[in-house]
Amino acid sequence: MRLILLLTLSATQLLTSCGSSTSTDNTLQPGPWRVALQAQGQEIPFIMEAEEQNGKTVLYLINADERILVDEFHQEGDSLRIRLHIFDADLIAKVDDDKMAGRFTRNDLAYRYSVPFVAEHGNANRFKANPDPASYTYTGKWEVVFTEPDGKQYNAIGIFEQKDNHVTGTFLTETGDYRYLEGQVEGNGLKVSTFDGNHAYLFTATPTDNDNLSGHFYSGPSHHETWVAKRNENAELANANELTFLKPGHESLEFTFPDLEGKQVSLSDEKYKGKVVLVQLLGSWCPNCMDETQFLAPYYAKNKDRGLEIIGLGFERAKGYEQAVPRLNKMKDRFNIEYDLLYAGTSDKEAAAQALPALNHVLSFPTTIYIDRQGKVRKIHTGFSGPGTGKYYEEWVTDFNKTMDELLAEEI
Repeated sequence: MRLILLLTLSATQLLTSCGSSTSTDNTLQPGPWRVALQAQGQEIPFIMEAEEQNGKTVLYLINADERILVDEFHQEGDSLRIRLHIFDADLIAKVDDDKMAGRFTRNDLAYRYSVPFVAEHGNANRFKANPDPASYTYTGKWEVVFTEPDGKQYNAIGIFEQKDNHVTGTFLTETGDYRYLEGQVEGNGLKVSTFDGNHAYLFTATPTDNDNLSGHFYSGPSHHETWVAKRNENAELANANELTFLKPGHESLEFTFPDLEGKQVSLSDEKYKGKVVLVQLLGSWCPNCMDETQFLAPYYAKNKDRGLEIIGLGFERAKGYEQAVPRLNKMKDRFNIEYDLLYAGTSDKEAAAQALPALNHVLSFPTTIYIDRQGKVRKIHTGFSGPGTGKYYEEWVTDFNKTMDELLAEEI
């Protein structure tokens, strides 16, 4: 996939709604645009491409091989507001011929901020157009330790693939992955970035010797972490199936939450009896949840007649049910989710654990709970390794299909 903004307004409508070309003209020239968010004294860059397709203006926001559809935008005064996919975030810009300037704004309660950006038409270079030749190779697998501002540390695995100056890759952690990263090696220095519509990340690194790195991680307007890494093709993280589990004395889950129409839904309802049930802890704000949902939605559509149900428990960055439901509905519509989505509370992990007291904790969104036809919890998977992780995603798909085939084959 490549991360997309697909703007489904026709070229004629766009020209009409976006103002006159005699002053600020919010029409977009076809071709590449280099966009650079400005934060922490750094540029967090990504590439967009605009083109005409079947009489419509289409805009692609590019990070490696990812694409995400964005189809909601409108004119506000002399600016164009682009709603970013399922996220509660916007790009607000004035377009003037081959330049664009504005702000990226996140609106959710947990981490609300706004940072400026500029964009230049005709520039398809994420970083430098003519970097110095690469003198260091980052290709391979790295054992990584990130250090947060308060000194807390967490483990990760870095995987990179480099061809000349160009590099792609990601970091996997025990709670998810940093998805599609793309960038450049100049000399011995590494820079990779991503912008998924809700998160703006920049990672930098330099080698301390042949097999060790030291680097920085910039997120949004203020968050900064340091990281170190060493080459290790055998690096592993904790088993994602062992991090979250039922407390002693529990074999099953109990919960009742409202669905998107306000009806109270319980796991003990007749609909779920004798079925294999997956309970997906998610949030519409969560890109890893988005990746998992892109897999689960078509899987459910194909396999629901085998005796399968999925319940998505939405833990939202919202003030309450009324604010959360439109966001979950947007997610439902975008991914064609046919299974039940319920509002379970806020995105706070401690609050989520209180909502599901049989669990030892909620460590990550997403967390996926496998329940057999007898109503017993058989497996709990913390986090998600999405398609940006390559073979790790493929391994998850293989394991998921094996587990589901076994559970669905069991008799009541």
